[in-house]
Amino acid sequence: MRVRDSFLGIFGVLLCLLAVPGIVNAQSNSGTISGTVADPSAGVVANATVEIHNPVSRFDRTTTTDSSGNFSFSNVPFNPYHLSVTAAGFASYAQDVDVRSGVPITIKVSLAVAGTSSTVTVEAGNDLLETDPNFHTDVDRALFEKLPLESQSSSISSLVTLASPGVVADSNGLFHGLGDHAENSFSLDGQPITDQQSKVFSNQIPLDAIQSLEVISGAPPAEYGDKTSLVIKATTRSGQGVTTPHGSVNASYGSFGSSTAGFDLAYGGQKWGNFIAVNGLNTGRFLDPPEFQVIHSKGNEENLFDRVDFQLRNSDTLHLNAGYTRSWFQQPNSFDSAATNQDQRAQIQTYNVAPSWTHLFSGTTLLTVGAFVRHDGFNYYPSADPLSDLSETLVQHRKLTNAGLRSDLSYVKGRHNIKAGATFQHTFLTENFNFGITDPGLNSPCIQQNVAGDFVGVPDPTLTNINQCVPNGFQQNVGTNPNATTPFSTALACIDLSRPTPDPSNGCANPQSVLFLFHGHADIKELGLYVQDTITAGNWTFNIGIRGDLYRGLSHDAQPEPRAGVAYNIKKTNTVLRLSYARIMETPFNENLIFASQITPNPVITDLFGQNSGAPIRAGQRNEFHAGFQQAFGKFLVVDADYLWKHTRNAYDFGVLLNTPIFFPIAWHNSKIDGASIRVSMPNYHGLTAFAVMGHVNARFFFPQVGGLGSAPATGVFRIDHDQAFNQTTHVQYQPHRNWPWVAFNWRYDSGLVAGAVPFAGDTTTPVDLTGLSADQQMQAGLFCGSQRPTLQAPLTTCAPSQYGSTRLKIPAPGTENDDHNPPRVRPRNLFDASVGDDNLFRGDRYKWSLRLTAINFTNKTALYNFLSTFSGTHFVTPRAYTAELGFHF
Repeated sequence: MRVRDSFLGIFGVLLCLLAVPGIVNAQSNSGTISGTVADPSAGVVANATVEIHNPVSRFDRTTTTDSSGNFSFSNVPFNPYHLSVTAAGFASYAQDVDVRSGVPITIKVSLAVAGTSSTVTVEAGNDLLETDPNFHTDVDRALFEKLPLESQSSSISSLVTLASPGVVADSNGLFHGLGDHAENSFSLDGQPITDQQSKVFSNQIPLDAIQSLEVISGAPPAEYGDKTSLVIKATTRSGQGVTTPHGSVNASYGSFGSSTAGFDLAYGGQKWGNFIAVNGLNTGRFLDPPEFQVIHSKGNEENLFDRVDFQLRNSDTLHLNAGYTRSWFQQPNSFDSAATNQDQRAQIQTYNVAPSWTHLFSGTTLLTVGAFVRHDGFNYYPSADPLSDLSETLVQHRKLTNAGLRSDLSYVKGRHNIKAGATFQHTFLTENFNFGITDPGLNSPCIQQNVAGDFVGVPDPTLTNINQCVPNGFQQNVGTNPNATTPFSTALACIDLSRPTPDPSNGCANPQSVLFLFHGHADIKELGLYVQDTITAGNWTFNIGIRGDLYRGLSHDAQPEPRAGVAYNIKKTNTVLRLSYARIMETPFNENLIFASQITPNPVITDLFGQNSGAPIRAGQRNEFHAGFQQAFGKFLVVDADYLWKHTRNAYDFGVLLNTPIFFPIAWHNSKIDGASIRVSMPNYHGLTAFAVMGHVNARFFFPQVGGLGSAPATGVFRIDHDQAFNQTTHVQYQPHRNWPWVAFNWRYDSGLVAGAVPFAGDTTTPVDLTGLSADQQMQAGLFCGSQRPTLQAPLTTCAPSQYGSTRLKIPAPGTENDDHNPPRVRPRNLFDASVGDDNLFRGDRYKWSLRLTAINFTNKTALYNFLSTFSGTHFVTPRAYTAELGFHF
């Protein structure tokens, strides 16, 4: 009832706003360029060709003037553009146009007669520069339609990872922006999406629906809150102005039995438009597995996206985004889990509905009002035989519903570009899961000494009480025993399915072991208010703003957040210098937040995570500074560099419930992150385009843990498991003529994430104990002891420091390991991808056939994303994979 009432309230407010006479075009991430083309006598020029172009993002659009000399470009992403006009019998005309607001830009073009001089307002070299204090990356479809992408089910994540500097690649479509775990948000045509978008949490909007992306890596403007390490502004495709239906049908097939099929259509008029995209994926490698060999990793996904635009009159436009995605996938098995026929699966259903209305009060003022409802339903299913699930078994049903209302007012006049607005969000969380232990050694009442001299649990399911230990030659696994590992828990004994009949002395309410049941429901309210102004004064640009956030969830916080930035254009040298600052309040992750916030004592949770469990998770407070420059070299090269430093109190991370998909938020005392990001772009030069992005980030987190389950009072500093010293992507694309075949190439280098619980030598003499890793884990890590390597039947137990090493991990030299300055890491990797294609195989005019061949990791490099990551475990990068795609375009 509460969910329904909230929805009705939000849409009631929206309807009231819509009922105001003369209310609401332009989306929050795009604008409109329109105008009239006339001759020297002020007569209109019909059929003149008008083009807008951005050489860096490669956005390019062309139209012709109508019988009244009018032209219009709608849904134009915020960016500077080069506008040119040509007409028979007239001299060409050009000028630069900067789209920075939803307020429409109107241009009057006067063409000179051919043979006479024409004034051109373009300055050489400045086509490549933006006098913008915010460091960002622009990507248009012209680039990412040909860019080889690793993940078909998380293609937007792959695109951001490859095309944006300072982004660290991780498994399963996850990426770490500028040293943070997942502090990234999406702005989908102005709709804020700040929840996790990794494919183990949610379903992403299909790349087919995206027209362009702007990735803000610098200090975010005041209109963006919550998770802002990266702000990814996505502008979707529109059918408005597409008076002749355009679309495509495509299908592909490739390695791992991967097949796709898709359809998209854009159609409309000058006052309305509809764009729809439908596609599906079926693959044998949906998630990244813990083995280079793919085992039990099938999955499928179906997407539907529809955008409707309708201009009621010149001042009022209605816009609607609607989408639905369903994904189903298996939990990949390791060799260990394959041996028990583990068959765990998951299904995620996501829908999103976001209507909005814009009203143009005048040529300077625009109002936007929108509402949105986004829902994720996550279901996780265990094996048919629970004892097939290693260590523990789990069934989960989780819901996250985010409903909200947003409104902003834009005012553009003279030097000022002012925007003020508010966003209200109401998030409903429901978490249900059943959990049971399936490994008799996990909560063993007795312990014994192994060959390495360590004490471990006894995997004997008949031992159910500590009184049975000594008569059977074992020690009691209790806290008073100095050899005890994790002391035996009578609470966990009641949910130990490997011991189906618990001892009555354990205090279990049932004579049989049963699953632990968890149920939680909560709702979170957030309100954000902001005002900002971009002031242009000669060669200077200033961004000044302030934001206020009010958070009312399982904890309560509020904070004012000033934002400021300045940029200066040195036109003589084609250089832009910039500085920026932001104060940010980061809100806790919503996924499994209820479970992470348990402060009421529960014996099962307490025994799983320790007596300090259940510290409430508070909002984080961040101070963020950026300094950078942009330098153009002629018209064919631009370098964009940025240095960042950010300090966060209550720095977020994720914990995990044993070996399950229950990932829950935790918080550390603080973090200090600094680093540099660089992007080098080469616009089109005789068909050759290229870019290189690179980043170096230090991500240092400080004990103690201050929020979430498992809170511990430890002190010190460590490199979090997504810290990476350096990464880079180089992309080269060549198409000598628009109608000729093309080729594209990627080179990706990653220096390696911090690895998890990797054994290392504390000194040069003490043998390294390897019994903490299973034989399979030792093989995954590529461990060796001299010439000896582990097998599934014969794992390594100990190794002399001088003989110990790994082919897939960088293990510190004996006696040099340091969690801050020299932690174990995944070994560096170089991956190479390539695509070749032809967009018009048979040289058709109205109807075209396309063919594309893609090879991912064509050198078949065996490498890890991560190893025993606290959050996600172990995953291998994609082995060599080929895909062929055929398309029909009309």
